[in-house]
Amino acid sequence: MTDEISAAIAPRVFSGVQPTGNLHLGNYLGAILRFVEMQKTHDCIYCVVDLHAITQPVSVWGGPKELARNIHEVTAAFLAAGIDPVKHVVFNQSRVHQHAELAWVFNCIARLGWMNRMTQFKEKAGKDRENASLGLYAYPSLMAADILLYRATHVPVGEDQKQHLELTRDIAQKFNNDFAESIAEHGFGDAFFPMTEPLIQGPATRVMSLRDGTKKMSKSDPSDLSRINLTDDRDTVAQKLRKAKTDPEPLPSEVEGLAGRPEAENLVGIYAALSGRTAADVLAEFGGGQFSGFKSALTDLAVDKLGPVGSEMKRLVADPGHIDTVLREGAERASAIAAPVMNAVKDIVGFLR
Repeated sequence: MTDEISAAIAPRVFSGVQPTGNLHLGNYLGAILRFVEMQKTHDCIYCVVDLHAITQPVSVWGGPKELARNIHEVTAAFLAAGIDPVKHVVFNQSRVHQHAELAWVFNCIARLGWMNRMTQFKEKAGKDRENASLGLYAYPSLMAADILLYRATHVPVGEDQKQHLELTRDIAQKFNNDFAESIAEHGFGDAFFPMTEPLIQGPATRVMSLRDGTKKMSKSDPSDLSRINLTDDRDTVAQKLRKAKTDPEPLPSEVEGLAGRPEAENLVGIYAALSGRTAADVLAEFGGGQFSGFKSALTDLAVDKLGPVGSEMKRLVADPGHIDTVLREGAERASAIAAPVMNAVKDIVGFLR
């Protein structure tokens, strides 16, 4: 057996966020807040996946200066929200070269038929697929490497990532099958990579646009009124919520009454997520009332919850040296886990080192 790594696979969570800039309420409630909760119960690795960011055209990710700024911003959001970089690992992906190394091995494991089924590539590439990058096409293979490089046993996934986790499991299974004899010879039993499981933490908060309740909140929406940015001040948050699209009916008293009312459902869901309550509890308090009063209460709640996060983010972004220290130390700790795993993969495959 490779003496650098144990055959036993310890429980571990891997989570990643792309440095796309303009973090908003959807990013916070859908991912970052959940990461904060996970660290209370799991051994976690939190990664700013900057290699993934450049799979899109430069016009999308903004070029070198913008990318560096966005890496700092996402890290600042992690820290401001309450992620502990001492107890857990926080780093940016490109500092640990084994991500790219293992991704190449997985490119040779994954089948074209598997990749062709990835719906997210079709959505991001659009109609002009011939001009999409090879990196965007191979994105799921790199994502599998991100996870399996740490032999992570669990990954929190939203609806749009479930297919990628299934591919990760397929790649892990095929690697284990293709190299079964070598894996056993090196003392790892009948499997080297785990069958990573999705981490379910209750229903995910799906935050929709404040201008159209049928579309996800997104930084790519041309209207800034469609989203609440984490760094928005109180007046801006109040203005956006005041102008948020609603319908003329009062709030229902029961959840069933939200059916067919996407804007009302979205605002109630945001209130519930920020307050740590259920939608039923929120409607029990505000049902029957007009949106004006509910929006006022939602504004107070949003400012109370997001204000400290936004203020701390701004403070941290203004101190890039501190963020770089966190990322550099995190990368050293991540490398200490990743290097032995990659060395074992090389031994199993037959590479000389």
